Amino acid sequence: MGEKKESIAINDSPALIEETVEMKKNIEVNDEIKKPAASTQKSAKIIKYLSLFILIAQNALNVLFMRHVRSRPGTTMFLSSVSVFWGEIMKLVLGFFLLIGEQKGLKNAVLCLYTNFFVEYKELLKTAVPALIYSVQNILLYHAVSHLEAATFMVTYQLKILTTAIFTVLILRRKLSLFQWISLLVLFSGVVVVQYDIKFSNAKKSALLINTTTTPSSIEATTEALKEFTSSTILTSQKDARYQNSILGLGFVITACILSGFAGIYLEKMLKYSKVSLWTRNMQLATLSLPLLFAITMIKDGDKVMKDGFMQGFDLMVWITVLINAAGGLIVAVVIKYADNILKGFATSIAIIVSTIGSIYIFGFVPSYIFIIGAALVILAVIVYSVFPYKAPAQASQTQVEMNNLLNKPDA
Repeated sequence: MGEKKESIAINDSPALIEETVEMKKNIEVNDEIKKPAASTQKSAKIIKYLSLFILIAQNALNVLFMRHVRSRPGTTMFLSSVSVFWGEIMKLVLGFFLLIGEQKGLKNAVLCLYTNFFVEYKELLKTAVPALIYSVQNILLYHAVSHLEAATFMVTYQLKILTTAIFTVLILRRKLSLFQWISLLVLFSGVVVVQYDIKFSNAKKSALLINTTTTPSSIEATTEALKEFTSSTILTSQKDARYQNSILGLGFVITACILSGFAGIYLEKMLKYSKVSLWTRNMQLATLSLPLLFAITMIKDGDKVMKDGFMQGFDLMVWITVLINAAGGLIVAVVIKYADNILKGFATSIAIIVSTIGSIYIFGFVPSYIFIIGAALVILAVIVYSVFPYKAPAQASQTQVEMNNLLNKPDA
């Protein structure tokens, strides 16, 4: 009987060895597949956090430079609409050089642009969607400012933080935890308080207005160009007896916030899931935005351009400021691709605080206790959003279930 068992073991051993070798090969193959994937994920994570950090620094630096070039005595003031226009051209040029590096040569880069602009023109048409949406948003913001008091406009326009989160869930199917939703409400409150203090407190009378405009992505530059006009409108004392309808104004600004949230997430989906490269997409966005930016410049500042020229007030410091803003537009695209619009919102909110702290030492700006409360709310929101991410319910995989069934199967 013992000899029979030994014979069976000997006869089965080659098959057993072969099966063991095959399993080992499969494990090695799986490990090889996982290594590049893990490496790619690690690189993407590094890019994500590095781009967010750079965006905060760039936004803060942009605000401080903008504050400096706007407050210099004895210099001709440049036209903000023209600076945004040139910033977009710089994004186009920088994007082209980055595309050359990505495609490893000028010839390949030109071929890539030809393909994505003229052959696969449907992708270019997709890019026109956010351009059209932001154009409509510009018109709505202009009319909203005409019908609302300054404070009401400032508060209501921050609803774009929440609309962005809502469209993140609806379009990208990304889930947020309850605490993350609460943190977004806290962020909304903090940004409102901070911007209200900066723009409307008595402290700004002794230290010139700090520009809290954040760096736009390529297509959002059209909105930022108009924001300069709307800011000057809402900060003036409304001495004229124009007709105002607050309900209509609220309708305009809420619709603009909804469009802003949708366009931002639409852009994020294009950058994340499209086969078109990041720098090519940036060049498409910049190309589409330039005609609209030129139109805004001529509508807003056409008289000044005709009188003193397109480049009035431009010097080295202004060009450096424009370059910083242009680089920021490319950074925004990287943040949207590797992080998301919500984290971009947190980063730009932190940048407002950083730039204001910097202005305390550089320009002698003295924020009130209201600013400190707002800054604390923003920081609290960042911490809560980071510490309490959404966690999917634990669910055993099919493979794990099968393994458990095999292990628990009683011997025959």
